[in-house]
This record gives sequence, C-alpha cells and structure tokens, in this order.
Amino acid sequence: MHNIMIKKLTFPLLCLCLLTLVSCNKEMAPLTADYFKVNPSPLEAKGGMVSATITGTFPEKYFNKKAVVTVTPYLVYSEGETASASQTFQGEKVQGNDQTIQYKAGGVVTIPANFTYIPEMQKSSLYLAFTVQQGSKSYELPRVKVAEGVIATSEMADAGKVTPAITPDKFQRIIKETYSADIKFLIQQANIRASEMKSAEMQALHQQIKDATTAENREVENVNISSYASPDGGVELNTRLAENREENTVKYMKSQWKKDDVKADLTAEFTAQDWDGFKELVAASDIQDKDLILRVLAMYNDPEQREREIKNLSSVYSDLAEEILPQLRRSRITASINVIGKSDEEISSLAQSNPSALNVDELLYAATLEKSDAAKTEIYRKVTEIYPEDYRGYNNLGMMMYKAGKYNEAEQYFNTAAQKAPQSAEVGMNKGLIAMKEGNYDEAAAQFGKAGNVPEVNEALGVYYLKKGDYKAAVKAFGDAKSNNAALAQILVNDYNKARNTLAGISAPDATTYYLQAVLGARTNNEQMVRSNLRQSFRLDPTMKEKASKDLEFAKYNVAEF
Repeated sequence: MHNIMIKKLTFPLLCLCLLTLVSCNKEMAPLTADYFKVNPSPLEAKGGMVSATITGTFPEKYFNKKAVVTVTPYLVYSEGETASASQTFQGEKVQGNDQTIQYKAGGVVTIPANFTYIPEMQKSSLYLAFTVQQGSKSYELPRVKVAEGVIATSEMADAGKVTPAITPDKFQRIIKETYSADIKFLIQQANIRASEMKSAEMQALHQQIKDATTAENREVENVNISSYASPDGGVELNTRLAENREENTVKYMKSQWKKDDVKADLTAEFTAQDWDGFKELVAASDIQDKDLILRVLAMYNDPEQREREIKNLSSVYSDLAEEILPQLRRSRITASINVIGKSDEEISSLAQSNPSALNVDELLYAATLEKSDAAKTEIYRKVTEIYPEDYRGYNNLGMMMYKAGKYNEAEQYFNTAAQKAPQSAEVGMNKGLIAMKEGNYDEAAAQFGKAGNVPEVNEALGVYYLKKGDYKAAVKAFGDAKSNNAALAQILVNDYNKARNTLAGISAPDATTYYLQAVLGARTNNEQMVRSNLRQSFRLDPTMKEKASKDLEFAKYNVAEF
C-alpha cells in the first residue's frame, strides 16, 4: 500500500519536472512587426545620419527565463546592409546587467538605431535581427521588418552651389585728389601781399589746377575759397575783415586763371571768428597749459566775452598772439581734382591684347567685365602670372575652379592664397567651403568664423547648418537669399509659403529648383504641382528620374508616368 502511494505521488511530480525542463529548453518563437513601433516612420536622414527610436514589446509568457536575446537593427538596401549598435535583454533567471524581461508579464524595450547615411539607403528597409543564447544553445530568430525607406530630402543640401568669396579689386575710375594753399593776412588787413602770391605753396596749387585743365585724364571738379578772421577782434570788425579777405582772394584767383587760361567752378564763403581753427591749433601746439586755456575758453559761449578772454590770455601767454592767432587770419584755397582712369572698353581691350599694361587692380576689375566664366578664369590666371605676389589672383582663380566643380584645383589655389595672405577673410571662407565639401565640419566652422562680414558667408553657414541638421539655424543664416539651399531649409522647417516664394525668386532655376517645387507639391497634396515640376526637372536633368523613383516624398505618385 505504501509503495502504491509513492508511485501515485511520484508520477505527477515527474511529469511536472519534465514539462518545466521542456519549457526551459524550448526555442523562443519568432516575433512579428506588430510588436514594434518606429519613430520616425518612414526614417529620415538628418545631419548625415539616419536615426530612429524603436519601441518593442515582448508579450506575456514569451521571454524564456534563461534566455539572453541580442537585438541588432539593420538597414538593408540593394547594395548591402549596415548595422546599428545592438541591445541585449535577459530572462529573469539570468545573472547579468542587461534589462530583464519577466516571463509572465513580458516587457517594453527601447532600441535606438543610428546609421551614417549613404545614398543607397534611400530605398531600404529597417530590420531587427535576434540572436538568442539559451544556456549552451545559440540560435537566430527570423528578422522582422519594422520600417520601409528613408526620406533623404535634407541630403539635397549642396555646398557646391555656394558662391565662393571673391577678393575684390580696388579699381576706381575716378580718384579724387585735393590740393590746398593758404594766403595769410596781417592783423586787421584784407589786402593780399605779393609775398603770399609768390609763395611756393601757392605756385604749386596754381600749377596743379593748370595741369588738370589740360590733361586728358584729369579734371578740376571745384575750387573753394574759405576766408577767416581770428577770434580776437570784435564780431563786427571780424565779419568785415573775413568778407573782404574772401572778395580779394576770389578776385586774385580769377585774375590768375585768366592768365593761365583756366576755367573751373569757384565757390567761396567766410567765417568771422575761427573758433574751431583756434582750438585745433592750440591743441596741436606745444604751448604750456594749453589744456587749461581751452577749458577756460570753452566756458564762454558769447563771442564778445570769449574775445575778451583771448585778449587777456594773449597778454599773459604771448605764444597765442605770436604763433596761433596769425595763422587764423587767412584764406584757404582748396582744389578738388578728379583723376579719371581707363574706360571699361580700354581695360577689356588691354586685358586681351596687353595685360601687362594694366595694374593689378585694373586687371582684376577686367575679369568682372566678362560675362563668361571661361573668360574670367583666363584673366585671373593672367593675374597670377603677372602679379604672382598678390593673393587675390589665386583666390579668385580658385573661386572659378570651385564654381566649375574642380574642387581639388580650387583647394590648391585657396591654399596658395592663404600662404600669401593668412588673415584674408575671403580666403578663410573659401577654405571653409572646401572643408565642408570634404565632410570636415569642425574645420569648416572654424574657417567660417574667421570670415567676418564677407557677404557670401551667410549662404555657406546656411549649408553648414543643413549638413549638421540644425534647420532653424540654417533658415536664419540664409535670411532672404533666393537659392535652392535656402528653399530646402524652409521646406525642412515646414515653412512652405516662404519656400515657394524663395524658389520663385531664383533668377536661373535649374533641375533642383523644379524638383524642390515638386516636393512642395507633394507635401501640400498638389498633384498638378508635382507633375509639372517633375517633368521640367527631368527635362533639365534626366538623372532626376531615378532619384524621384526612389524618393519617398513621392511615394503615393506613379513617378514613371511623369
């Protein structure tokens, strides 16, 4: 009887142990996409990366108590696949530091996925791969597809479309020169003494005016006479003196011009008491206590009172009467003469026939007169040959190479320019463009920081921020620029009205311009806008057809029909 009871108890216990053993050793079942959510979906390229957060749920009574499951996100595309970092989870009977998933309750997990973007990923699928370690046994669960495709609109940001900074010429067709001479008067007199007429200063001024009227490349713009009295006489007396000095000087100049056969515009005015001239001369002098003198005189606004104080000071400080006041009794004659440079036609002709006859600024200016990039490039090349020490020729030649897509050559010329002018803001900006093209964003940011107020740097910074995934900063940097890159930034912050206006304002729209218009159409559910702009884009650049066929922006359209 006892043996029978033992058998009755032992058999159910044995069955339970066998069931437990089978449960512990049984392989985990495959999972389905229903257990996973991806944000964002579809995936998006941003700042050169494709990043997503995957939220997964292990269901109740699923996760083996003794299992360790490693989950690896894979982005799979036709040319291969790229893995993100793995996440590991463990059953409740596993001794470890990974997140534990309860068998009965199941659990929710978060799996980050990060991939460095390559164009092949645009048409791709996001899979999760599962590797299970269950005791001494290891096996794979079937991969689960959790997302489809990558929106890569941000990758249209193109540093190659940024206009490099030009180092400008300093050419001026009209250079303004001024020449002046003073006629000094004795105290309380207005007649011009012969010695003043014959002074070397006056003779030189007359000669400059005479030469300017006969030279082909010079012209007298204006001659001005300003006559003064010193501030140590009465206002009424000084007014009469200054006015008479002006009249006499005008008569003298007209008489001299009649002899020299000079015709020019003449203007004149007088100042009764030259207080400003007095302060200027005192401040520049070596007179002792000059600062005290100026402070004392500044206390008086009334001319009569100030005149009395000056006379008092003159009696104490003889230097004022002997050195300062006589210099204020004068007529200053100032000739404004324009030196007229070569015409555009002359410069363009010489740039082709005899470039050495032009100075460096004229030759740099000649390039700006050309319409074709080939002609500009050739002139900048001549600048580097004729003026090899001027950095501007190398920078501007590098600019033309960059615009032509010859980035290696552009970099060489920018480097040469930097050697000759390390502090040039324009060269620094252009070196930043090269760094950005090469994906060296830290170096690009450092170079752009040196560019100061170079006008082109805003466009460069806009593309830099696009590449870094900071779309709001990009929009701010672009400002009101009318370019594909600026419109792209506005699209990425969902400012579709501004993007539409920007694209409409581009003076020379290309295939990318129309492609972005089509993206706007797709995002605003305007099928006609999608169709018409894609067709125009394909017409200008047939390679856009393949791009559009993979682009999830147009997922709901049959692009092949366009």
